[in-house]
Amino acid sequence: MNRGLAFTGNRKRQVLVVDDEQINREMLGYIIQQKYDVIYAENGEEALNVIRENKQKLSLVMLDLMMPVLDGFEVLKIMQEDSELKAIPVIVLTSEKEAEVDSLKQGAADFITKPYDMPEVILARVRRIIELSEDRLIIAATERDHLTGLYTKEFFYQYASQLERYYPDWDMDAVAIDVEHFHLFNELHGREFGDRVLKEMARTINHLISTEADGYACRYEADKFYVYCTHLHEEDYESMHAELIEALVKITKNNHIRVRFGVYPSVDRSIQIERRFDRAKQACDSIRNNYAVSISYYDTEAYEKNLFSERLIGDFEEAMEKGHLVVYYQPKYSIQGDEPKLTSAEALIRWIHPELGMISPGAFIPLFETNGLIQQLDLYVWKQAAAQIAAWKKEFGVTVPVSVNVSRMDMYDPNLQSNLLRILRENGLTPNEYLLEVTESAYAEDSRQLIDVVNNLRNKGFRVEMDDFGSGYSSLNMLTSLPFDVLKLDMVFVRNVHTDEKALKLVELIMEIARYLGVTVIAEGVEYVEQYDLLKKCGCDVIQGYYFSKPLPPEEFDGLLEK
Repeated sequence: MNRGLAFTGNRKRQVLVVDDEQINREMLGYIIQQKYDVIYAENGEEALNVIRENKQKLSLVMLDLMMPVLDGFEVLKIMQEDSELKAIPVIVLTSEKEAEVDSLKQGAADFITKPYDMPEVILARVRRIIELSEDRLIIAATERDHLTGLYTKEFFYQYASQLERYYPDWDMDAVAIDVEHFHLFNELHGREFGDRVLKEMARTINHLISTEADGYACRYEADKFYVYCTHLHEEDYESMHAELIEALVKITKNNHIRVRFGVYPSVDRSIQIERRFDRAKQACDSIRNNYAVSISYYDTEAYEKNLFSERLIGDFEEAMEKGHLVVYYQPKYSIQGDEPKLTSAEALIRWIHPELGMISPGAFIPLFETNGLIQQLDLYVWKQAAAQIAAWKKEFGVTVPVSVNVSRMDMYDPNLQSNLLRILRENGLTPNEYLLEVTESAYAEDSRQLIDVVNNLRNKGFRVEMDDFGSGYSSLNMLTSLPFDVLKLDMVFVRNVHTDEKALKLVELIMEIARYLGVTVIAEGVEYVEQYDLLKKCGCDVIQGYYFSKPLPPEEFDGLLEK
């Protein structure tokens, strides 16, 4: 049921009465208060403060000229110089005839002469000025699209802004409507036929929003439409979509015509009207060429995730420059002697953002893997880890080898080996003090080039760990054909080793293969003593996990070395 979008609701327009004499303020207020929501100010300075606070709601200012602190002429001048305040109409209140012309020249819309002895005339002039102002704001843009008769995009946006001033509680949807491959109608049947289709489309949309909801529409591009309407349920949009398709099939005789709806439901009024329809259009565009879906709803959560991702990408360079990216170290312990012994550590990156706090690596590492920043991040970690090994070596007189991740993208970088050797040289380290982790998934590609890269690194003295073994779908046979020095069991094996007999048997099998191949086995993700005992019994060489320690910042890792 249409509630009337020409602002015929019951909400009163707000009027500000400015006069330094209380009796004049009260007299004007008494005359207009039945029709308008009246607020007051007693001088020009106070008036400007009130105007700025209420600029979104204020429909009219009734302004005395002769006042202390700041007179009416100064108020007019300041309002005319402000693009937002200039749009609010002003009726000047004066008893001096010569001031009327000057005030009109300075931007006043009308004047009322004191004393206020004709209430009906005052009310009529107030109503006329407010109506003229609202009409002027709307008609500032060309009102109608010449072909469809719908609003133009500029008028549409302006109308939405006016609508929300007077109906702030309405729950609104922004909708984008697009015909798939509409240009083919013009190419196959001529522009005249295409124009007929657009007119029918506009007529049907207008009919639907006038019968199904309170709303209005515009043609924002050649074959694309926007609708702003009171909130509808999904079944309502499905019904509207079906009716629109039916109308278009009748005129085109084409049963395969496809129309997409993009809906941004229950819009956030704190964002600009244009941005709301950007979201609706984004939803509409997301199903282009997807013939299984015709109506798409804007996903606020996905949008916020994208914003978050863009924020991380934008802040990445600064994070490296200012040390917000911090390398933590998780110790690895040899467990085959009488007592566990700290033998090495893994470098794990943490982002301590000055505004967002601690950001999980799971939030930024996959993102950087997809956009190519992972190589910059890896290089940063390599440098930090090498410098830390050198610092521990100098302070404690011992070498703690640190393993760093080498991503799949790094493996295809022709400068990989030279970069690693340069970093070691700059920090006075040798390759056997620096461990390289390559994920199982990278190995699983079984690329000849990748295998050659790994072999070249090993020939230079680097020890290479196959990381996350068991997390993918590789076969045990790959263990016999790929080059590596250390096998890291993924935590998926370790998690159930103390509760699942099959998991334990599989770990025992992998241990036997590793012994046959002469490679070291590291189990990661160890948390419980039962896991520790079973892994030691199976012949696991090294353990990494919360059983011994969580990942530590360098200053806390120092404590382990001091012991």
